[in-house]
Amino acid sequence: MGPIHTIADFVDMLRRRVGLMSAIVIAGCFGSVFWALSTPHLYESSEVIQISQPTISDELARPTVEGSAARRVQLIQQQLLARDSLEAMIATYALYENLPGLLLSQKVDLLRRSVTINGVAAVREGFADDGALSVLTITVQMDSGEKAQDVASAFADQTRELAAAQRQEQTRETLAFFQSKENAVLAEIKKLDGELATFRQDNDLSIEGSLEFRRTELGSLNDALLELDREIISAELQLETMDRSANVRAVTVEREEQEILRELASLGTQRELLQARRSALSDAIETTPEVERALAEFERRRELLTNQLDVITTRRAEAEVGFSLESASRGERFTTLEEARVPDYPITMSRKNRVVMGVGMAGMAALGLAFLLELRRPVIRTAAQMKRETGLLPVVAIPETTGPKYRSGLAKLWQEGRELGQRSASRWGRKT
Repeated sequence: MGPIHTIADFVDMLRRRVGLMSAIVIAGCFGSVFWALSTPHLYESSEVIQISQPTISDELARPTVEGSAARRVQLIQQQLLARDSLEAMIATYALYENLPGLLLSQKVDLLRRSVTINGVAAVREGFADDGALSVLTITVQMDSGEKAQDVASAFADQTRELAAAQRQEQTRETLAFFQSKENAVLAEIKKLDGELATFRQDNDLSIEGSLEFRRTELGSLNDALLELDREIISAELQLETMDRSANVRAVTVEREEQEILRELASLGTQRELLQARRSALSDAIETTPEVERALAEFERRRELLTNQLDVITTRRAEAEVGFSLESASRGERFTTLEEARVPDYPITMSRKNRVVMGVGMAGMAALGLAFLLELRRPVIRTAAQMKRETGLLPVVAIPETTGPKYRSGLAKLWQEGRELGQRSASRWGRKT
């Protein structure tokens, strides 16, 4: 310890440095009082929100809100701590009015650092972490207990509103997406059916099974033409073998001849019609492979659209169920487990403790400074120190004496008057 080895040396150091140490301790007392009075108290209030799982099993009614609860809470936290949201909170509850020198951006940053949102993970099911949360705690620190409670409750209300709005918006967007896709596929199917009807009309395909039907019809036309040819030949032979002798009346012969001619004309007309139909069928049969390929393409496209429609209809039905669950508040819910309350005590140190701490630190600083001054100038002051440091025992120890102090000004006049009074008193005493 340098020149300080015993308690007597320590007491002697205190006696010599009592003026400096007293000044430091007094300054520390004033500084501690100022520090305690100028530092505001902070109050903390928390609201606990429980995250309840859907009341209906996913196997019975699958929800359409995907993603873990931790990610959704992270998005909600980002929205709550956004600049616009914090500015609205400051304006609504008149926060930091006792700090008029702060800019709005500084108030926003101060409020952002005063709000803490913590989530507690739910117990895992198996070995996979699904990101589910069981409890969400919102903690707010303010210079007033009432403000801490109001701000914590406001953030909790916004959290519940944003969570419900987020899930409803997601289910609504999902349902609207599948409805629009279903309408689009139905429109495509309708358009394809119109194109197919036009194609059938243009290619005379109103009857199903056109190729086999046309071949059968072509065979029937050939049989009909063959039968007409036979009838025509028979009528011509009958016309040639008609009896035109003198025994038969001319009127009768002419009438029979006209009948045969009319029959030949009718048969010829029928043959022309059947021939034209056969030619049309022959031409159609020649183009049938291209038509069949086009029809197959139409059928393939329609089958694809039908399969898409089946899938989209199923997803749309699931989206309607999810939307109904969220509308009826049967999905994941954020419920208040513990409301924010006005705190009874501040979380910061009391003013009395601050003053005591400041005075203690000032005393320690005074002791430290006095000891440093002793180390800076190690002087042997007593016979015991002489013997301890050098091994020599001094014969005589002369105490330190101080000479008279010379004063000037009012102090000099006061001292001269005091000395004059003492001399006068002594003379008066001798006379008596």
